[in-house]
Amino acid sequence: MRSIKLNRVIVTVFMGVAGILFIMPFLWMLSASFKPELDVMKYPIEWIPSKWNAVENYKQVWAGAVPFTLYYWNTTKVTLMSTALSLIISAMAAYGFSKIIFKGRDILFLVVLATFMIPTQAILVPQFIMYRWLGLFDSHFGLVLLAASGVLGTFLLRQFFLGIHDEIIESARIDAAGHWTIFMRIAMPLVQPALATYMILRFIWTWNDYQNPLIFLRSDSLFTLQLGIRKFADFSGEFYSLMMAGAVSAILPLLIIFMIGQKQVIEGVAMGSVKG
Repeated sequence: MRSIKLNRVIVTVFMGVAGILFIMPFLWMLSASFKPELDVMKYPIEWIPSKWNAVENYKQVWAGAVPFTLYYWNTTKVTLMSTALSLIISAMAAYGFSKIIFKGRDILFLVVLATFMIPTQAILVPQFIMYRWLGLFDSHFGLVLLAASGVLGTFLLRQFFLGIHDEIIESARIDAAGHWTIFMRIAMPLVQPALATYMILRFIWTWNDYQNPLIFLRSDSLFTLQLGIRKFADFSGEFYSLMMAGAVSAILPLLIIFMIGQKQVIEGVAMGSVKG
């Protein structure tokens, strides 16, 4: 018993130290965003600023020469639309590949899964040509469509749908429920943990996406936050306090959505265990 308790203490201390090391860069970034420029590179590091310049720094970011607010709105719009559409398409595809029997289903799923092994860089040129031909180039709708199909989401949700007993589906069919009713009222509530997990992943991927906006956007008014930060860095790259204020503003929604989504995952697992 003593050895088990000692091992737990050692693991707890190790994980605590590792957690502090991982969070230190974020704490430094947050601290630097509150400081005057001359205090950012002070050594030893002042984790709590002796002089505060937070209001001026964040005012320069949000109301300066670079339209940071516009880029923030563009990113929020594209991310929310992409996440919602990707969740819907991935969930419908996963349900079809798991609970609807049709000829060639498993082979088709393997083909879809094989596309996940193709690097995105390998299909940029065909995508670019196709988007120019369809008139989707330099538009937010084009970015949303790029993120709409998620092979990983389809695979992840399919595994959860396979865990739903076929007897439940058959009982609903006996009660004259169609696939859409079964999908919306029975299957979707039972895979809430998977939906929350994929929602978090898709939101983070789309919010942090730099490659697609760089390739498929040209108008400054359509730029997303990642391109905006690059432009902001070119405009005020020598001022690290302003750069850190912009970075903190950029990652704040990710922290919020992660905390909200993590809670939903835990609640979904607890609800599923009670129902089971």
